[in-house]
Amino acid sequence: MITLGLTGSIGMGKSTVAAMFADAGVPVFDADAEVHRLQGPGGALVGRIEAAFPGTTGPGGVDRKRLGEAVLGDDAAIRRLESIVHPAVAEARAAFLAAHADAPLVLLDVPLLFEAGGWSQVDRIAVVSAAAEVQRARVMARPGMTAERFESILARQLPDAEKRARADFVIPTGGSLDETRAAVDAVIACLARPAGG
Repeated sequence: MITLGLTGSIGMGKSTVAAMFADAGVPVFDADAEVHRLQGPGGALVGRIEAAFPGTTGPGGVDRKRLGEAVLGDDAAIRRLESIVHPAVAEARAAFLAAHADAPLVLLDVPLLFEAGGWSQVDRIAVVSAAAEVQRARVMARPGMTAERFESILARQLPDAEKRARADFVIPTGGSLDETRAAVDAVIACLARPAGG
């Protein structure tokens, strides 16, 4: 099995690209979706997050807006939150890999692959990338997004140029969906080649 880590900065089109891999038959582990499940109604982490950050949960699970406000710009709070979330996501990822042990290729969709050290646990890395102005327009169109929040998120992420430099594959997402899909298909074809091929 080849594990391909997929990452990219906010607004670069990572979810769209992950869906393209899934459509092509590649099993996909979505770290963000797993976090939502763990923090959703009845989620395994809701109680621990409430204990660490009082007032950030309710009947619907973690209130992501309140939690974001509680940790925004506070490195110690972010580390405390990560110490709760990251081990639970790692456990879910291990279960996913065990369940798909016979697959020739699996995709691990991890937003902070470089920042959280996950790059060392994959065989290859693909980075999604678009021009900075495309990224900004996409992110600022999101409900509740502010320029301050966008800049704060960017400050915690490795710059796009550094991600591209460390990637085995760069998947451009600033053009048409067909162009992006062609790039995804090329990555799959490259990784599906027999050894020595």
